Amino acid sequence: MTSTLITGIGELTTNDEELGRPADAALVLDGDRIAWIGAASAAPAADEILDVEGRAVLPGWVDSHTHLVFAGDRTAEFEARMAGAAYAAGGIAVTVEATRGATDAELAAGLRKHVDEAAAQGTTCVETKTGYGLTVADEVRAARIAAEVADEVTFLGAHLVPPGADAEDYLDEVCGPMLDAVAPYARWADVFCETGAFDETQSRRVLTAAAAKGLGLRVHGNQLGQGPGVRLAVELGAASVDHCTHLSDADIEALAGSATVATLLPACDLSTRQPLPPGRRLLDAGATVALASNCNPGSSYTSSMAFCVTTAVLQMGLSVEEAVRAATWGGARALRRETGDGAVGVLRPGARADVHVLDAPSATHLAYRPGVPLTHAVWRKGSRVR
Repeated sequence: MTSTLITGIGELTTNDEELGRPADAALVLDGDRIAWIGAASAAPAADEILDVEGRAVLPGWVDSHTHLVFAGDRTAEFEARMAGAAYAAGGIAVTVEATRGATDAELAAGLRKHVDEAAAQGTTCVETKTGYGLTVADEVRAARIAAEVADEVTFLGAHLVPPGADAEDYLDEVCGPMLDAVAPYARWADVFCETGAFDETQSRRVLTAAAAKGLGLRVHGNQLGQGPGVRLAVELGAASVDHCTHLSDADIEALAGSATVATLLPACDLSTRQPLPPGRRLLDAGATVALASNCNPGSSYTSSMAFCVTTAVLQMGLSVEEAVRAATWGGARALRRETGDGAVGVLRPGARADVHVLDAPSATHLAYRPGVPLTHAVWRKGSRVR
């Protein structure tokens, strides 16, 4: 790969405490890493020079929560919700049936389409989950397909009890042969700890088995109402608890005193007509917050991280800086990828060369011009993808 000097930057967001937001900045990409950041006047030589003409530069979005290995369509469910029907966890079964009936090639093509769609909007690091197979064979193939495309793969066999199955018998399978078969392809395990899915005892069983297998932990929690999800995630040291729509004061206090990231999914809450999560309260309490798309066919069919950032600013009380940080560094923290060589969600020497250039002079325009496509250029692992 050739090296590229990006100069003429109007505003540079690094998410690095030492670098901050340097004025008159430039940066050099060399291979799949950032090689240098500093004053444009002191920039080293590079094979190529790109003047971005006063545009804002920030890390690529880190989408730490998606469900992209699926087939089928749930437009009818969405239309029913918009007409007043309540959202319930059971809608997942529709996607399970369609996904089981799809070929490997069809699932892989759908995954690649959505990852490419996200990349064109500035998303450079994507986590995705299994969970629409719910048999050993279907969960394994979902994980295998995901591992070929996504940056991070999460095992979500405990997404829902399949129709007609006994919950405890199904959990025997999830915590035994299914976990064993999927583990080589996944780094994380997750459980839908929610009314209509799995209760606290069942969720604890899944997470404990996954931890014993060496997988990191994530939790779907507190989406449809207050419940044990946050408490369980913090107790077991999960990297993140996702949704966090309905939180008690004790939940917020627990998150603030832990390393567990509160991953907020505002596009999902809008689509399901739930209240938006208390992002402002979480940040004020000292919790670490991430924003993610939750892109899936049922409850949040969007890959737009910019939409999530805009919503967080306009409707959740976050500043633009806080929302951008949550959608970059926060997501990286939720995936435990914010430090070390090859870090994502940050711009500093040694970090992965994931760069997002906006067609605007500052990141403020993400909220100032809601709905306007502002992505000008994107590099992922040092390769320009837009």
